[in-house]
Amino acid sequence: MLELTMAAVSAADEGATAGMLMADAPSEPGAVLRVGRDRSVCRLATPDDWLFVSRVHLEFQCAADGSWHVTWLRGSQADPSSEVRMTVGGQVHPIGYGQTVSLPRGGSGEIVVHDRTAPRSVNVGFHLEV
Repeated sequence: MLELTMAAVSAADEGATAGMLMADAPSEPGAVLRVGRDRSVCRLATPDDWLFVSRVHLEFQCAADGSWHVTWLRGSQADPSSEVRMTVGGQVHPIGYGQTVSLPRGGSGEIVVHDRTAPRSVNVGFHLEV
């Protein structure tokens, strides 16, 4: 089971957890959880006016072997207005635009989407049960 929590954080409310959203999915092949502005396809949706987040920004997908991967989906712009980093075990790893990375089995961490133009971010915590 993959469990996600998401908080949209701006400089005005840094550290606040009000408005935190949660989603989960069983570790079954083909299971998908999406994060972005498009509420029709994303289980975790950001504010509509946060244009540094694509309509579908992050996609978490379960592989045939039950492992989970996250992809920073390429949007309509050639150059993104955000940057994405994953923190696991105190180590920070950048995720490239269009890149897919594996989540640690039975682990937890955080993926942060930073706005390059303003002091705000989307913080997605993850916990993967085995």
